[in-house]
Amino acid sequence: MQSQALLHYNQFGSGEPLVILHGLFGSSKNWQSLAKQFAEHYQVYTVDIRNHGASFHDPVMNYDVMADDLARLMQHLDIQSSRIIGHSMGGKIAMVAAIKYPQLFSQLVIADIAPVSYHHDHDNLIEPILAVRLDEVTSRADVDSALKPSIVDPMLRGFLLQNLHKENDSWRWKVNWAAIDRQMQDITGFPGYESNWLINTPSLFIRGENSNYVGDAEIAAIEAHFGQASIETLKNAGHWLHAEQPRLFLQKVLQFLD
Repeated sequence: MQSQALLHYNQFGSGEPLVILHGLFGSSKNWQSLAKQFAEHYQVYTVDIRNHGASFHDPVMNYDVMADDLARLMQHLDIQSSRIIGHSMGGKIAMVAAIKYPQLFSQLVIADIAPVSYHHDHDNLIEPILAVRLDEVTSRADVDSALKPSIVDPMLRGFLLQNLHKENDSWRWKVNWAAIDRQMQDITGFPGYESNWLINTPSLFIRGENSNYVGDAEIAAIEAHFGQASIETLKNAGHWLHAEQPRLFLQKVLQFLD
């Protein structure tokens, strides 16, 4: 691992460690409520991935370096072994980290993602965001209005606007949109390891009933590469299953971890 800045993290509770990784365009704050509930059982670390939240910005954005970031943080925290939860992009980071550093993880929980490449249509989100002149806006509402014609869904727009931060008298994005845009193929893809790679760490894959991220082909990929995998479906939930059904998500994860 090359020397680099540490990822930002928040810590809750006490006991055996549990690391939580958010998805693309998110941050550790998305997990704060669930983290406090998990903290009744574990010492929880919610982490901001590079180019997200309060973590450092870097022009490189791929799963090898993001797995290294995580291993470096765990070394800094003197965590010898941990359970880990990863949603979407965070789930892929967890999988790659488990391939590269198998000794660091005792159990994996992967939320609504598989070790495969996905098609993406994020250009219609990032291009309008990069077009906003933050030096010309005076309020969050100004940015919301500028994005509304291109990003019509108010819930999605609100989720993305959580990354807008006011510093002194100027606005800035916590997400490094330009770096992510340049390397979106790496982020939506999966590293090209030898076809026979295998993870034997006990793993729980939870998919949303209304999500199309983990179908039959993705289940086949999971079963081919995970020797101790179980797959659960969360009813009445889409891709953001932990936010849509937090109580059921908490219940299924605790049953597995315990």
